[in-house]
Amino acid sequence: MKTFIAKIWKALHLPKGLQLFLMCFFQDQFLVGVTGIIFNDKHEILLFKHIYRPHAWSLPGGYLKSGEHPREALEREIKEESGFVVSIDESLKTRTDRDIARLDMCYIGVLIGGEFKSTHEVSEYGFFAQDKLPLLRKNQVFLIDEALKQRIPFYRALGVLVLSDPSCPASSAAFLS
Repeated sequence: MKTFIAKIWKALHLPKGLQLFLMCFFQDQFLVGVTGIIFNDKHEILLFKHIYRPHAWSLPGGYLKSGEHPREALEREIKEESGFVVSIDESLKTRTDRDIARLDMCYIGVLIGGEFKSTHEVSEYGFFAQDKLPLLRKNQVFLIDEALKQRIPFYRALGVLVLSDPSCPASSAAFLS
């Protein structure tokens, strides 16, 4: 049956826009989210206190708009939610949330500048050292640890202590399940 439908599809020579419209209509829909591990010049991690989330502190992030690159989306979301300008440098993880048909892409970046201004989504911000993180969801602590592991060679070269370095004691970050 699928082969027959594929042959009809090919024979129709539909314009690409119409093909995409029809495919979107019949395919499952996913939200595509972006999350950022953003460091300042002291190698601290940016967290936002979101107004609408049940847990107070979390990593910055949001959702892609149509036609937007994930890095651009994360830079836009952080600017809209806080006024901060960031540079997204490298991809960390891509994961799925099977409960809500969501694909989430996590990136590592750095603060460039900007002035914080509270918005309808974010009331406060903070930069936290790994051993001073507030209570976070377990998956966000995992992402922070992974980002720090990925950057260990960079931090060693600078002489910065990183708690998730295997040569250091285990991370003391608090987390929620």
